[in-house]
Amino acid sequence: MKVVILAGGLGTRFREETDSKPKPMILIGEKPILWHIMKIYSTYGFNEFIICLGYKGHVIKDFFVTYPIHESDVIINLQTNSTHYLTPRAEPWLITLVHTGEETMTGGRIKRIQKYIGDEPFLLTYGDGLTNVNIPQVVKFHQEHGKLATLTAVQPTARFGSLFFGSGNEIAKFQEKPKGEGGWVNGGFFVLQPQVFDYIEGDLTHFEKEPLEQLAASGQLHAYKHDDFWLAMETLRDQQHLQWIWESGQAPWKIW
Repeated sequence: MKVVILAGGLGTRFREETDSKPKPMILIGEKPILWHIMKIYSTYGFNEFIICLGYKGHVIKDFFVTYPIHESDVIINLQTNSTHYLTPRAEPWLITLVHTGEETMTGGRIKRIQKYIGDEPFLLTYGDGLTNVNIPQVVKFHQEHGKLATLTAVQPTARFGSLFFGSGNEIAKFQEKPKGEGGWVNGGFFVLQPQVFDYIEGDLTHFEKEPLEQLAASGQLHAYKHDDFWLAMETLRDQQHLQWIWESGQAPWKIW
């Protein structure tokens, strides 16, 4: 089953970082968040990726083209223009990099890679979210309900503490950043049947609008509820938090 990753957005909330690279290339530790996402899937045996490029997509291309030489000890013979890898540490990944437009919306990007999917179900996620969800369990859930689409529903941690009042203005209870305060939301990490392409009109289609709304209205969208770790890197504070988790050595998404 192929994994499609949306990696073409501008990342406007990371202006200093994204002046020179796309948002999925922002580092967590020494590797881009895109690499972390791919490692999650790869650990479960999903090693064929289609990455939807857009803004500064050449940076992602350059990263993967040079990845083997950066990860290995090498002998470079300039006379014969040859390279010999002494300690190859390549990932078992087959990566298709597709330019899906600078201004294309999420649905449009998905539509543009239809020819690389064919008539098979596929996995889809965004290029900025990390989780410890069990991907094979999501796939199994999707196969069991037999509908066209499954999304992973998550309960993000609130950004602010909650106050609970007594009969007057006294605070009866304070809870720092409670989990799930806003209910369940779309956490990405989809499993989709190829018929989903029929719900996408074109480049200007937001996947999260008409396609998902229509799938839900027709009873074709189910949610796999994941109540453990999930975080989307939407702000600099999110990136700093993910970096802190990674440096602690206890990153929940590091299952490899």
